[in-house]
Amino acid sequence: MEQHYKLFRVRELADNDEDFVMALAATFLEEVPEDADRLKKAVAEKDYHTAYQAAHKMKPTIDLFELGVLQDLIEVQDWGKFTKTDMDITDKLDIVITAVDNATAEIKADFGL
Repeated sequence: MEQHYKLFRVRELADNDEDFVMALAATFLEEVPEDADRLKKAVAEKDYHTAYQAAHKMKPTIDLFELGVLQDLIEVQDWGKFTKTDMDITDKLDIVITAVDNATAEIKADFGL
């Protein structure tokens, strides 16, 4: 439990209300993998604007669950925001996607979702 994510800040936000923690975990599972897929597709298609939007939307949740890839996600976001056509962002994207995949699988198992 909590290898690929941390609940400290989630529990702090929820004031240790386990129902709220469960709701936040469910929200993570509903939104973050979908946003990660959108981000992956946008980077592959060099759709800078969509990549920026998807990464920006993911930041608060990635930070709250402490996946440890916030700085990598910010670099992907900035790649889109500043249309960095001369930069290959796939390594950073892979780090973010791997972290999301690992956290998603672990949250599903830990919360029975």
